[in-house]
Amino acid sequence: MLLREIGKSGIKLSKIGLGCWQFSKNTGFAGSFWPKLSDDTTLEIVQQSLNSHINWYDTAELYGWGKSEISLSNALNKLNADAKSNFIATKWWPLFRSSSSIKNTIHKRLKFLNGYPITLHQVHMPLGFSSIEKEMNAMADLVEDGKIKHIGVSNFNQHQMTRAYNALEKRGIHLTSNQMEYSILNRNIEFNGVLETAKKLNISIIAYSPLSQGIATGKFHDNPELVNKLHLWRRMKLNKRGLSLSKSLPIINELKKIAKKHNSTPAQVALNWLVNFHQNIFAIPGATSKKQCEDNIGALDINLSFDELEKLDYISKKIIL
Repeated sequence: MLLREIGKSGIKLSKIGLGCWQFSKNTGFAGSFWPKLSDDTTLEIVQQSLNSHINWYDTAELYGWGKSEISLSNALNKLNADAKSNFIATKWWPLFRSSSSIKNTIHKRLKFLNGYPITLHQVHMPLGFSSIEKEMNAMADLVEDGKIKHIGVSNFNQHQMTRAYNALEKRGIHLTSNQMEYSILNRNIEFNGVLETAKKLNISIIAYSPLSQGIATGKFHDNPELVNKLHLWRRMKLNKRGLSLSKSLPIINELKKIAKKHNSTPAQVALNWLVNFHQNIFAIPGATSKKQCEDNIGALDINLSFDELEKLDYISKKIIL
């Protein structure tokens, strides 16, 4: 498994981590988007990740208000996963809160993770009551107190990310990452300045929804009726982006063509392209079964040629622009 340094942290992570939103136990607004996974299923998913040398996991306070963190740490503990070589990223939820909440809630994050340290603590989105600068200073205090190791943000635009970066630099701390929605069917960060600025400042991008809510797998193109079975929020999100099945079909066809050549799946090719076309990208696909987890990780076994990467880039841009 080839590892890649995230930001300037000195920590090397697998290009693909495990997104843990689905471990929310169907609790809270955010958790309602997923079925309630059993502890045994969660254990199987984490076991498959460990067996495949995935060494980091992304969770959040919002994911079931701690249920995801608890489910993840319980599984890691049952599997005796080494806390020094398996890294956890979590997030503080800022909506209707001030920066003081970052320190006031850290004890819950640590309690729920049950012995697994917080390698990366992230501000989930830029809509708190306090300024970005105050939030970054609260995070920096946690680093200095030894309660977290590194700091990231999520859903921050170019200007917001730069403000966070500058605030931390004044404290002698580097902003490690910005977690953004990014996939072969959603390349907004390449055109709005986020990716360019992140590269310039040595900030890594953590791509969530790396298969564009499953559209990049091709399963909805093969069976359009499946779209009607999606959670209402997911259907609304797809409609808002205007990503119709017919519009995305050319890239799906190319993904299928390349997948056949590599004895893989369109989803695996899409994930491989995502983490290899640019060198500062990590992806966090979720999984609700051991098989899905295994399939996601299998993306790293593909060796796409330069021409294949470029062809996917070309067709994808024609769809998006």
